[in-house]
Amino acid sequence: MRHRKAFRKFSRTSSHRRAMFANMAMALVENGRIRTTEPKAKELRRVAERLVTMGKKGTPSARRQVFGILGGPGKHARPGNEERRQEKVVEALFSDLAERFRDRPGGYTRVVKLGPRQGDAAPMAFIEFVDFDFEAAEAD
Repeated sequence: MRHRKAFRKFSRTSSHRRAMFANMAMALVENGRIRTTEPKAKELRRVAERLVTMGKKGTPSARRQVFGILGGPGKHARPGNEERRQEKVVEALFSDLAERFRDRPGGYTRVVKLGPRQGDAAPMAFIEFVDFDFEAAEAD
């Protein structure tokens, strides 16, 4: 029985899991769609939905919370590209995505199953925003 087991651990420590989902969420916001394993996509859905909801709020408090989820600079971090990347992602969340999903009450992402990965047969999936533009992605 899976009583009181709220999420998957992926055989990682909590800090590794948090960093993994922060990186995946930033990639999702930057690209609109990412390819990953199906269980990771289903867990990332929880993180991405919360980020978009906070982006729709648009408050300074929500902005600070998003920076916290995306993993602000750590104790040993050197200033560099990662902080600029986070700032770009937060700006996209609070401007572009908040505007796109203004009238939508939830369900901002979808998971599209792709089948097994060649090599280890891991189930693969796309996670994307529901208004993802396929033609623009193919042009890139």
